[in-house]
Amino acid sequence: MVAEVIMSVTRWDDRFFETTRGRILALLRRESRTVEELANAVGVSDNAVRIHLAALERDGVVRQRGVRASGPAGGKPAYAYEVAPDAERLFTKAYIPVLSQLVAVLEDRMTTRQLQSILREVGRRLAASRAPSAGPLRERAEAAATVLTELGGIVDVEENDGRLVLRGFSCPLADAVRAHPATCHAAQSLVSELVGAPVEECCDKGERPRCRFEIKTKR
Repeated sequence: MVAEVIMSVTRWDDRFFETTRGRILALLRRESRTVEELANAVGVSDNAVRIHLAALERDGVVRQRGVRASGPAGGKPAYAYEVAPDAERLFTKAYIPVLSQLVAVLEDRMTTRQLQSILREVGRRLAASRAPSAGPLRERAEAAATVLTELGGIVDVEENDGRLVLRGFSCPLADAVRAHPATCHAAQSLVSELVGAPVEECCDKGERPRCRFEIKTKR
């Protein structure tokens, strides 16, 4: 899964797409191509293209897809490469703005209680799409922290005054939370479902939102 990969390039901006690797990736986003086709389009050697493709494959961004004749005369069959389906989400900047505007529309049309109920249902559905956690509460809390981290946060599990705390150093929904703090209810419900216990949301919703969910433990 792309979410489990540490990307060698973390910013898909104009500067990256001006590099040889970025130009190769931009071509593959349009259509699948062979090594020879990419080399001709970018103006580098076949071996140079293979080095870049190997790095992109390692990062889970590109994959081999089928074999076809290579070259203008239909020469020796060669592997074609394409962008991995799960990688397309790495390039879009639409999700957070769309989410923020969606929450804004819901806020305008619903009561606070109705909005909170919908966001909690979103969290429950997110949890339902994950494998159920088992084992002691601490292990379930660790699993929930892992899910939040996979979604884009950085979350640790700590113990404080008889409570397990999921402490975030960043928030996967930071832009949406900054504009609409109620968005945290979705994450709260997600964590509660994953750990199978009530969760108190104590997130920092300031300029740099950070998750914090407290789970009551049995004494």
